[in-house]
Amino acid sequence: MSNPLLKDKFFLAPLKSTEVMTLTGTLNKSIVLWICLSISGFYSWTHPNIIVPLLFPILIVAITSATISIFKQTTSPFLSPIYAMSEGFLLGTISLYFEKIHHGIVLNATLLTICALFCMLAAYKTGILKATSRFKKVIIFSTFAVALVYIINFLLNFFGFTNFSYISNSSTLSIVINFTIAVIASLNLIIDFDLIENATRIGVPKHMEWYSAFSLMVTIVWLYCELLRFISKLRD
Repeated sequence: MSNPLLKDKFFLAPLKSTEVMTLTGTLNKSIVLWICLSISGFYSWTHPNIIVPLLFPILIVAITSATISIFKQTTSPFLSPIYAMSEGFLLGTISLYFEKIHHGIVLNATLLTICALFCMLAAYKTGILKATSRFKKVIIFSTFAVALVYIINFLLNFFGFTNFSYISNSSTLSIVINFTIAVIASLNLIIDFDLIENATRIGVPKHMEWYSAFSLMVTIVWLYCELLRFISKLRD
């Protein structure tokens, strides 16, 4: 969930340096991260017997690298690729699991994610959707609410209590909720685009290119996972 990661405060104090963040630089960093994720994702897809036993330590690496990057953005040039590789291993395994249940679902989820990304970019560029103050508050609040529900649901599962069935089952209510969360995830992209554009305009430090690319990846991965679950529930 990327919006909370791209806080305005990270972009309010640009350094007086020739090395500043640019859109081209951010795009290049994004490409590097997605290459890292694709390589590890393909490996986990083709070698599940090796990756599955290592999923827990890989998850710890992903969470640790992401957390450090969030609170200390200067480490993002080093930790973002590590996060991308770790996330690729996890996504490859998750995607393979869903693919075995519903053939073709990964391709559908990937295409939908790409369509959503470009639709949100077009909506932002044309001014159809604007990152106003009220828009940001609503989306960020919704994002934190979703995160809280997921965390509580995870803890309930972990300690053996009854979880929120409407999150995991394939009922009509669950499908509607899943779709709503996917919409929230996609709308997070509008805030990401706005903050990145403002950051490049005022000239923030160069390392924020990596951090912005990392944050965008978090949002897109979240959106992909939600669409994967949404399509799976529809097929069920």
